[in-house]
Amino acid sequence: MTTPKKGEVKKVVLAYSGGLDTSVILRWLQDTYGCEVVTFTADIGQGEEVEPARKKAEMMGVKEIHIDDLREEFVRDYVFPMFRANALYEGTYLLGTSIARPLIAKRQIEIAEATGADAVAHGATGKGNDQVRFELGYYALKPDIKIIAPWREWDLTSRTKLIDYAEAHQIPIPKDKRGEPPFSQDANLLHISSEGKVLEDPWEEADYEHILTRMVSPYAAPDKPTEISIDFERGDPTAVDGNRLPPAELLAKLNELGGANGVGAIDIVENRFIGMKSRGVYETPGGTVLFHARRAMESLTLERGAAHLKDELMPRYAELIYNGFWFSPEREMLQAAIDKASEPVSGTVRLKLYKGNVIITGRKSPNSLYREDIVTFEDDAGAYDQRDAEGFIRLNALRLRLTGHRRS
Repeated sequence: MTTPKKGEVKKVVLAYSGGLDTSVILRWLQDTYGCEVVTFTADIGQGEEVEPARKKAEMMGVKEIHIDDLREEFVRDYVFPMFRANALYEGTYLLGTSIARPLIAKRQIEIAEATGADAVAHGATGKGNDQVRFELGYYALKPDIKIIAPWREWDLTSRTKLIDYAEAHQIPIPKDKRGEPPFSQDANLLHISSEGKVLEDPWEEADYEHILTRMVSPYAAPDKPTEISIDFERGDPTAVDGNRLPPAELLAKLNELGGANGVGAIDIVENRFIGMKSRGVYETPGGTVLFHARRAMESLTLERGAAHLKDELMPRYAELIYNGFWFSPEREMLQAAIDKASEPVSGTVRLKLYKGNVIITGRKSPNSLYREDIVTFEDDAGAYDQRDAEGFIRLNALRLRLTGHRRS
């Protein structure tokens, strides 16, 4: 698909935050394409009021404005399924930004179909991963949709040019946007990412005291640990400290507990899908707590073969999400296997949160495969015959012995 030309678009659904960039995009779409613009603002737990976006869109002449609270759907249908896989991209990143994009794309397409729009637009730049994630989602859900990506088209290539354009078109500019921001942030209920500007030199230490917004720095966390418990049913968390909570509230509670104890900050250099490396500071307090608790629950309830196969599949699954292939057949195939493996993952994990650490202190499950009468160092009353180990070892050593004879 190629970029549509002027006159080819009648109505476009814009993913609209109400900030400087997307407000400029809104006016630019009106001027450049002469089309009607429908705005869509998603509340996915970014921690900012979304209603001001309505007033700003109205002021700019938008007639169809959609503001949707997607927090529950985000956690229930995207975050929790991803966490069943224990997904980590390149061994460190819990995919907080990546997992939000398919939901936004899905809702945009739904609005486009409901309003008769023939195009969608986003504010992702031409250097990042998000342009790929959004557009792969659009095409998967509506193959013939027209896509407008202003950052790949216009000549507004600097913060100064954006502000000049906004002033020339009477677009309100927040005072904090007039100065050059020290870094760029993106937030949702799972995480907050900070990238760019002062963070672009990977040798410079990140100033956690000034960067972190959802959590305290591990260095400033309390000297006393916080002990909590998390209940699981079929792979998903259902309660914290015995209190059942719906998915979005549960994740928010873990954010609060983890954030207060400095849990969940990472400083990484990652490989973007388009080929370049980028450095970022990500804070994922609740997700980090949940990740470690799930692993502990699985250690008790998953059979070794299933557990190890899940670990082998995980990097591929994580890469699919990172690269924007949430709606791909292979991700859905892997999800089915992961969900099947998660069926016995029920029980309770007890843990302590302390200065950035998640310390597992106990786990129990009605589906536990742990047999104390077999593993005990005391008399096992015949539950396990240690003499069986000799034949097991000799059979496994056979190929090694044959190879050894060849070498001798």
